[in-house]
Order: sequence, then C-alpha cells, then structure tokens
Amino acid sequence: MQLSVGIVGLPNVGKSTLFQALTKKSVLIANYPFATIDPSVGVVAVPDTRREKLAAFSQSKKDIPAAIEFVDIAGLVRGASEGEGLGNQFLSHIREVSAIAHVVRIFENTNIAQVNDTIDPLRDIELINTELQLADIETKDKTRLLAGKPVLYVLNKESGGHNLDETPSDERWVRLVEYFKQHNATYVVVDANVENDLRDLHTEDKVAFRQELGVDDGINGLIRASYALLGLMSFFTTGKDETRAWTIERGSTAPQAGAAIHTDFKDKFIRAEVIMWDKLLEAGSWAKARELGLIRTEGKEYIVKDGDTIEFLHG
Repeated sequence: MQLSVGIVGLPNVGKSTLFQALTKKSVLIANYPFATIDPSVGVVAVPDTRREKLAAFSQSKKDIPAAIEFVDIAGLVRGASEGEGLGNQFLSHIREVSAIAHVVRIFENTNIAQVNDTIDPLRDIELINTELQLADIETKDKTRLLAGKPVLYVLNKESGGHNLDETPSDERWVRLVEYFKQHNATYVVVDANVENDLRDLHTEDKVAFRQELGVDDGINGLIRASYALLGLMSFFTTGKDETRAWTIERGSTAPQAGAAIHTDFKDKFIRAEVIMWDKLLEAGSWAKARELGLIRTEGKEYIVKDGDTIEFLHG
C-alpha cells in the first residue's frame, strides 16, 4: 500500500516551507525557482486525538500513530511537459507518488519572486493541470497518468500580509471556490510560514501563538485531508504495552485489516472482537464493555469502520 503524497506547485508558492513545517526536516529553501531539484521525503504522523485518548485510557507504554509520506517536488513551470525548467525530471517524480498536494499561492508579497506578475490562483492551477495533461499525452504508459491522481489543493496565505479575500467580495476567490465545487475538489488553507515557525514548539505554545496571530491549525488539517485523499482510515489496538493506529484502505474486511498487523491474521483469521473507540472509553474498561454487550463478535465479511478498536482471534 503506497502512502505517498507529492507536494506540487509553481516555483515560490511555499512548497518547501510547507514541507519543513510538515516534517521538521531541513530542505533547501531559496527565493528563486528550482531551489529544490531532488525530491525530499519525510514521514509524517497522522494527528488523531482518538488514539491519544485510547493510549491514556490503557496507560500504554507506547502510543504509535498512523503515518504517511510527503515528497517535496521542485516547482513546475509552463512548458514542463516539454522539458522546460527540468520539467521531465520533476514530472517523473510526480509519477511515483500516490496523490498530489497542489500548493497554490494566495498572498501577495513583492519580496518573494513569482512566476507570473499577479496573484491569480485559478490561472496557476490550470497552468499546472495543463502541464500534467500534456505530459500524459506524451507518455506511452497509460496506467500511471498524472492528471488522474487524486488532488488536494493547499491554499498558502501569509499572516499579516495581503491575501485573497476569502469572501464573495473577491472575484478571484469566488472563481476559485466555484472551480473546487465543479470538480468536487477538497482544499485547505494554510499559512506555511507560520506553521514552519511554530514547528518546534510544544502543542500548548502553538495554540497560544495561533490565537495571537489569528490563524487556524492548517497543518493538522492538511495531514488528515491527505490521509483521506489516499482512501485510508485507521483502526486501533490498545493495551498496556501499546496503543496503535493501523492504516487500512476504506472498505477493508476484518481479515484484511488483520493483515496490517501480521499476514497470518488474514490467512488464519477466526473472528474479531470489535468496539468503537468512544464506546470503549464510555464503558471505562474492557470488562465493563463486555458486561454491557458493547463488544461485538464479527466474522470474515465484516467491513471495518474508521475508529474501530479491535482484538483479533486467529489460529
């Protein structure tokens, strides 16, 4: 199961800054195009308060999150499909990821160079999409099409700067939102600079600074949206040794979910004892949950739900 999301966009829209904020991994950031040539890769924990509460409930020694991989891919420009700006190399990196986080600049800052003279997010989106489509026309392998990959749009704003007005009074914003509706697309708004500045702070300090700056927690929303974009969800196992979020594809059966833990769990599956995470917490203990009849016994045909807490019985 591939869990990789490629961070894509025009040069100088904030891709590498966003990548740093996501992964706490240093990458080359510079105020000119093609500062990033080789893709950088970082594994990112999926934030999940459900798992944290279960770990506290079980007094687990370990609390292990689900994770996905983000790949920082250098900026694309017009003509990339024909090799402009190292386009062929960059496009090949996009082919290797499972989904795309398309970073779009919605702030104006004359100190940060940009490919086009004005801020027009929809124009920039269509430019990138055109290059991906043109590259698909040229490729002989029609099973790895770029334009067919699932996309999450990441609108990068700048705190205290001049941004698109996220209201009907800004025609550019209206056209952008209408485009997302027409294409049934998901988007998140992030201030990559702020998130990068806050990346090493404790959670409580991050909350305080975000409140002071008047910005939302865009990074956690981005990670969760990327996880969902890949068609993934989490089920949990919990106990004294560890609480863990296991990653499976939506629609997985109980034996398929068991295989995430160990391949034997699929082939030798007997049954699964299942309870939704919050019902377990409400009961107060596994024993009480059993007494109340909240723990269900499920067989091979059971479709696992996001948030299920499961104990597997296998031969």
